[in-house]
Amino acid sequence: VQLQASGGGLVQAGGSLRLSCVASGRTFSSYTMGWFRQAPGKEREFVVSISWRGDTTYYADSVKGRFTISRDNAKNTISLEVSSLKPEDTAVYYCAATRVTGSGTSNPQYYDYWGQGTQVTVSS
Repeated sequence: VQLQASGGGLVQAGGSLRLSCVASGRTFSSYTMGWFRQAPGKEREFVVSISWRGDTTYYADSVKGRFTISRDNAKNTISLEVSSLKPEDTAVYYCAATRVTGSGTSNPQYYDYWGQGTQVTVSS
């Protein structure tokens, strides 16, 4: 599976963006998909994951109520609507794929495939 993330940009605090991740490969629909982010000087952190059917999601507490993940298996795409952005949301955002399900999907070590990342910068 190859992943291509896009949609990042520069936005003012309180603004919104829509991040997308397109996957290649016929087995996309069998993978749990996740978004992670990494700010300068910090470790990569979990943001959200979505099950292969799209019926189960896990969100980091820091983004609950502000971020929404969705997927379209027919288009091999996942999306992340990010709203009410804060300067602390500034990071490179990565999409990733794993065969793991459940709460373990918050652990980046369980992910097999990663996209190249897209930069989100939130100005105050």
